[in-house]
Amino acid sequence: MRILILQNDPITPAGIMAERIAARPGTTAVVVHPHSGDSLPNAADGFAAAVVLGGPMSATDEARYPAIAPMLDLLRDFHRQDRPLLGLCLGAQLLARSFGKSVRRHTALEFGFVPIEITEEGARDPLLADLPRRQRIMQWHEDTFDMPDEGVRLMTGDACINQAFRVGRATYGFQCHFEVTPALVNTWLDGFGHSLAGHLGEAAVPAAIRRVREETAAYADAARAFAEAVSDRWLDLAVR
Repeated sequence: MRILILQNDPITPAGIMAERIAARPGTTAVVVHPHSGDSLPNAADGFAAAVVLGGPMSATDEARYPAIAPMLDLLRDFHRQDRPLLGLCLGAQLLARSFGKSVRRHTALEFGFVPIEITEEGARDPLLADLPRRQRIMQWHEDTFDMPDEGVRLMTGDACINQAFRVGRATYGFQCHFEVTPALVNTWLDGFGHSLAGHLGEAAVPAAIRRVREETAAYADAARAFAEAVSDRWLDLAVR
C-alpha cells in the first residue's frame, strides 16, 4: 500500500504520521515536495491515500506557489475516488479550498498547545471515538477556513471554531499539527521564532517561545497518544 505525502515545507515533515506508516507492514510513504521542483502525480491512481502537510505559505498564494492549483485538482481526484485524504494545518486549508471554500486571515494567531474539543459528531467518528474529548495539540497558524458544505465539524476551539472536519467517508482536515514531535517543535521555535514578532511584538517573543517549550514538555506525551490513534485509524480506512 502506497501513501502519498505532499510535503509543503522542507522542515515540516510527516513526523508521527510517518512513523505510523513505517510501522505498518506492506505500507510505503512516497514523499513529494511540490514547491521544490518535484512533479505531482496526475491522479490518485497508484496510491491508497494521501497526506497533505503544513507550511508557512498561504493556501491562496498561487502567484508565488503555482503548484497549489494542480495540488487542489489532485486532492479532488483522491476524494472522487474515495481514497482517504488527511490534511494538517495548511493541508486542511487546501482541502477546504478544494471544496470551493474560503481560506482567510484569522483574527488571532494560534500558537502553542491550544486546548481544543472533540464535538458530539467527532465523538462518533471512526478516528476520534473514545478519545479524551479535550485535547492539547500544537498549533501555529494565522489563517482559517470555512467548513465545506458537506463537512462534519469534528473538533472545535474557543478562538478558532473549525479545528477538524470530515467530508464523506475518509477525507479529513485537522487545523492542528498533531504530527509533530518535541524535536520538531523545537526546530520550528529555533528557526522561525523570529516570525512571531509581527504578531506579538519583539519584546513578547522570548516569553512566547519559552511558554511553548514548557507546553511541549507538559503535553507531548498525551498529544502523541492522540496522534498515534488517529494516524492508525486513518490508515485503517486506507486498507478498507
